[in-house]
Formats: sequence, C-alpha cells, structure tokens
Amino acid sequence: MKMLVAPTLAATLAFTSTAVLAGGPVVIEEEIQPEVVVEQTPRSGWIVPVIIGGIILCAIACGDDDDDDEPVLTEE
Repeated sequence: MKMLVAPTLAATLAFTSTAVLAGGPVVIEEEIQPEVVVEQTPRSGWIVPVIIGGIILCAIACGDDDDDDEPVLTEE
C-alpha cells in the first residue's frame, strides 16, 4: 500500500501545485482617457478690420496738408 500511496501523492502534488503556482501577479493597467479639446471660435475677429479701417480713414482725413493754392514768395 505504501508503494501505491507515495507515487499517487507525489503525482497529485505535482499536478495541483503547477496549477496553483502558474501565472503571476495580475497587473491591471488603467485606460488612458483621450483628452478632448474643444476649439472655440475667436471672439476678437472684428478687432483687426476695425483697426485697419481706422488707419485708412485717418490716412485719408489727415493726408496731404500741403496747400498748393498759395503762391510761394521768392526774393529775386
């Protein structure tokens, strides 16, 4: 009986211990959530045309200050 119990016990321990010790620690990686970027429409889109228009109006209004109608007095 000892000849039958010892190999049976050894075989049982060999098969069960490999199933118990198989694998390793379970590592769970967290999923990285994608970053959502919401593009906003520019609210200051009207500023540049207004400034350029103001510069053009100033150039027209303040333009040529030379008076060509007045005769130039020259001494001869």
